[in-house]
Amino acid sequence: MLCFLAGAFSQQQLQPPRPFIAPNQNRTPLLLVSRQQTGPEDQKDENVPNSFTKYYSVLWCKASKKKHKKWEGDAILMVRKSSVILKDVEGKDIGKGSGYKSKELETLSEGQTLMIGGKEIEIMGPISAEDFMSGRCFHSAVTSPCLSPAAPSQQPLQKPFTNPLRNSTGCSQTEGVQKTKMDCKPRHDPNAPNALVMPRPNLSHQWIFNKANLPLLDVVVDPYLTMHLRPHQWDGVIFLYECIMGMRTTGRFGAILADEMGLGKTLQCITLIWTLMRQGPYGNKPVIKKTLVITPGSLVKNWVSEFQKWLGSERLRVFAVDQDHKVEDFISSPLYSVLIISYEMLLRCLEQIQNIQFNLIICDEGHRLKNSSIKTSTAILSLSCDKRVILTGTPIQNDLQEFYSLIEFVNPGILGSSSTYRKIYEEPIIRSQQPSATMDEKQLGEERATELCRLTGLFILRRTQDIINNYLPPKTEWIIFCRPAALQLELYHKLLASHAVKSCLQGSLENSSHLICIGLLKKLCNHPTLFFNTIKGKENRCIKRDFDSPLEISPYDDLTGIFPINYEPGAFTAKDSGKLQVLIDLLAGIHIHSSTERVVLISNYTQTLDILQEMCKSFAYSYTRLDGQTPVSHRQQIVDSFNSKQNKNFIFLLSSKAGGVGLNLIGASRLILYDIDWNPANDVQAMARVWRDGQRRPVHIYRLLTTGTIEEKIYQRQISKQSLSGTVVDLKKSERANFSLEELQNLFKLDEVSNCLTHDLLYCNCLGNGEPLANLTAEKPPAPRTCQLGHNSERSGSQKHLTMSDLMDWKHFTGRIQHFPDPVLEKAKENITFIFQNTTEPQAMSS
Repeated sequence: MLCFLAGAFSQQQLQPPRPFIAPNQNRTPLLLVSRQQTGPEDQKDENVPNSFTKYYSVLWCKASKKKHKKWEGDAILMVRKSSVILKDVEGKDIGKGSGYKSKELETLSEGQTLMIGGKEIEIMGPISAEDFMSGRCFHSAVTSPCLSPAAPSQQPLQKPFTNPLRNSTGCSQTEGVQKTKMDCKPRHDPNAPNALVMPRPNLSHQWIFNKANLPLLDVVVDPYLTMHLRPHQWDGVIFLYECIMGMRTTGRFGAILADEMGLGKTLQCITLIWTLMRQGPYGNKPVIKKTLVITPGSLVKNWVSEFQKWLGSERLRVFAVDQDHKVEDFISSPLYSVLIISYEMLLRCLEQIQNIQFNLIICDEGHRLKNSSIKTSTAILSLSCDKRVILTGTPIQNDLQEFYSLIEFVNPGILGSSSTYRKIYEEPIIRSQQPSATMDEKQLGEERATELCRLTGLFILRRTQDIINNYLPPKTEWIIFCRPAALQLELYHKLLASHAVKSCLQGSLENSSHLICIGLLKKLCNHPTLFFNTIKGKENRCIKRDFDSPLEISPYDDLTGIFPINYEPGAFTAKDSGKLQVLIDLLAGIHIHSSTERVVLISNYTQTLDILQEMCKSFAYSYTRLDGQTPVSHRQQIVDSFNSKQNKNFIFLLSSKAGGVGLNLIGASRLILYDIDWNPANDVQAMARVWRDGQRRPVHIYRLLTTGTIEEKIYQRQISKQSLSGTVVDLKKSERANFSLEELQNLFKLDEVSNCLTHDLLYCNCLGNGEPLANLTAEKPPAPRTCQLGHNSERSGSQKHLTMSDLMDWKHFTGRIQHFPDPVLEKAKENITFIFQNTTEPQAMSS
């Protein structure tokens, strides 16, 4: 991760002796700060530092005339001209004062006292602006034993006297008589060619964890696995080993492996499990005995097959819980060391699971633990195991609070309480992303994001798919903007003019009614039939239950008459949906271009899949389908069958919500994402199903968006959320990721003039033919315009997280050009208004 470039972290400061203060890490004051946008620059937040601010470490207590003060705790003093702000070590304002003499504040020094309201403080020493801006001064140091032998506050552990004389093999003289030479040798030869040797623990780690003075031996990964590991997987195994052994952060044993999809997180974990079950740095004693792997139900069999693939049943036997194999069978059998179970089954069998002593817990697709209050998180935390690993390709999906929940799960308390985290990191970072943020606010937010990235970088490893690009065939991405059909435009206007939408924008409807209206617009973009079924009352009860609407009448009562009298929703009508027309022409082009190619067709909604299935039947396309109704036990079989060379199905219909996570569909080389989800992580995961290890053909990925509608606005919104992830996880500057009433109103607007609103927001002067930008000055291209969703970032050459500016580096095509670069799109040209296109190639091929 780039955050390791931030440098080593040290919080040791030279301070004079002071009275003992009880630890206050467990205090959790309520810190609530308004998230409204900041005002003009003359209305600056007084908590935001500037170049004239000074900082001091202080002790504070209630004002008293007693000779011997009863100090309450540590605090941070901000001094600015004639005013001061007192903050406790969790970032909460506990005192403010003004009207001081400037000379009095300028001469503050060690031992001096000051009254702030009803509190008295004593200056302990100055704090550098760097420590305050980064937030280091607010919490205990999170140091790495690999970088620092021991935390400054750590007391030496008492242990019995042992013979300090040791022989060269690491065995004491007494032990050498009792142990054979084999006992003092590593399990595998560390000097063998290409041996993967784990780092040795330092003296501090040995002092804490090797009280029995066992010989210190090298831990070497089984060569049988090493030969299959790629370079980035070597690094990943070492990282996981150091985290689980407590070698990276003192007293912490959790890790988050946040590699993007396709980098082999499963193989890295299997390597870790096998290594720790057979070896250890102290006397070759195994570190773990039993491991619990928790995964989505659709991936249970996939984990079993991966264990068998890399280790075989003769090395390690794993037990998967399902309807036919109970947890009791695992408990009663000594043959199994690894238990694989789904999240749903874990809740059912929690009582039995709690009776098993697991030494390591691995949570696959761990971003589902983003809410610490859900039953699943609570259930896993009830297990007495502090060695926890989360696997996720999307550590930040929507906001930084979810990111905190993941961190708290693997290493509880490492960033303090939730309120402390929100005050010190989350709020400054988000405030700095506001368009109206001052320079001081932007600087503070950037410093806090850098420090958060550095701290979490000790136990979070993030690599992007760029690492394995050289192992994969070229990938071409197409963002296709489709012209809405006449009926869609008519219904769109009527819906925007309806009482339901107007009441929503005026704020007269409550409890997320705007989500209902947004859902109607999204269904209309897919096909009017979905919209029709909703307003006719088929789904009213479901929607009322989901959103707990307090309305006594249906919000669709004034919409029932907006459809034409002769409209027949049951009939398959492609002409009523612009996206569906483009899809039909695109599939026809693919089928004509190559009869052997296969397509993965993805939607977020089962009802949309029903329409797509009817389309397949109408055009006699052979297909298979996987959605929420597909039994979990059959899913892997369906995937394996589709990937087989003997399979004859042309289309794989996939629900991204039910089976889009963790599936490898390399049997297809083209993927079409029919609709869009608010959460960019869902779409990113869905689109990665075909560009995976084992793919041999060039890959094409098509995203369909309806021009000028809410889908295009949501797409812009996705880019903003992806940038938020880049801010903390990848240390990249981002755009604003907030949601205001103005933005909500912008969602409910229809643009029939523009061929592509997203392209308009770039202020791009291209000719729309895929050629480099034209009519630009020789100095530099114009900066992208700040769109109404707040995307205005610096140009970036990285494709880790797409931004509005990054789209300038893609090829741009209008629907009016003579020929598209992809011949399969030619037939759909009539209904396409604009295309963004980008190709990712292996370096060897691109050079």
